[in-house]
Amino acid sequence: MRFSKTSLIYAGVFSVSAVCTCGLIATSVVGQGPPPARHHTAIQSNGAATVSATERLSWNNRFSIEIRGNERLIKSNGIPAHNVGRFPNRGNPHEIEEQDYEFTVPAKPDFDGRAREIGMRSFGVAVNGVPFDPSAAEWYKGYRNSEWRYEALPGAVALGVDENYAHVQPGGLYHYHGMPWGLLDQLKATEKAHSPLVGWAADGFPIYAVHGFANGRDADGGIKEYKSSYRIKRGDRPDGFGDPGGQHDGTFVVDYEFVKGAGDLDACNGKRVTTPDFPDGTYAYFLTQDWPVIPRFFNAAPDQSFAKRRGGPPPGGPHPGGPPPHPPRRL
Repeated sequence: MRFSKTSLIYAGVFSVSAVCTCGLIATSVVGQGPPPARHHTAIQSNGAATVSATERLSWNNRFSIEIRGNERLIKSNGIPAHNVGRFPNRGNPHEIEEQDYEFTVPAKPDFDGRAREIGMRSFGVAVNGVPFDPSAAEWYKGYRNSEWRYEALPGAVALGVDENYAHVQPGGLYHYHGMPWGLLDQLKATEKAHSPLVGWAADGFPIYAVHGFANGRDADGGIKEYKSSYRIKRGDRPDGFGDPGGQHDGTFVVDYEFVKGAGDLDACNGKRVTTPDFPDGTYAYFLTQDWPVIPRFFNAAPDQSFAKRRGGPPPGGPHPGGPPPHPPRRL
């Protein structure tokens, strides 16, 4: 039996529709699965707008860290001591709420060099107890299974981030998507000295911001800015069914590619160094001025305590008022 081109198209459409319908019914009946992703069609970015960080939260910051056996136990209420933006705002409809975090990371992590993508989990936690959570739950046309996941900060999708490049998840979880400027100011980070410790990655390695020893060993060689080895891809994206087209510009995570040796850091945005906290040396991650800012890969197994994500609709949606644009800071 032979089929015409038209009949094959109808059959394909029917099959896809049936699969999608069954999937939706199964999700509704079982009550599982993520909420539907928002529908976006933006394919280029014009720069992020940020909300002025002028608000003082009524809660006090609570943070503790201790070593228990082979683990580093981190507890916090997720409330920073620095000022934050106004939430809710036009790009983010959620209010900040106090949390009850308990994270564990290996006290002596085992580096294996096998890069693991962080996916939708938190990368780590800052020394004030606020999570580093760079990934955005936003996809082109809402296609969760596609590769076209939006980058959080370029501004193609308004997420209502404040000047700390942070915003709020459902459940009131305040978290950093980019450089935590309020925290760095409190830590007195400067381009003239090695970065203070700014956090712990989910695999147990330390996180620093931007600056380290130029020779990787001590201050005798001076201080330098550690640069990412990621670059924006050249040319245009594919333009077909489910593909956005347009020029690679950083709107989507896959607009970037790792170019070994292009910067100072590996594909996980880290390197083996000596730091004031680890005079005998360690592998360490660095927040960078340029993408990815917060690393997107682990070089060791992350602890499952960072995989807990709360449900509810993604951040965003209509809200009165809006953030004025602010130029990006550089350290």
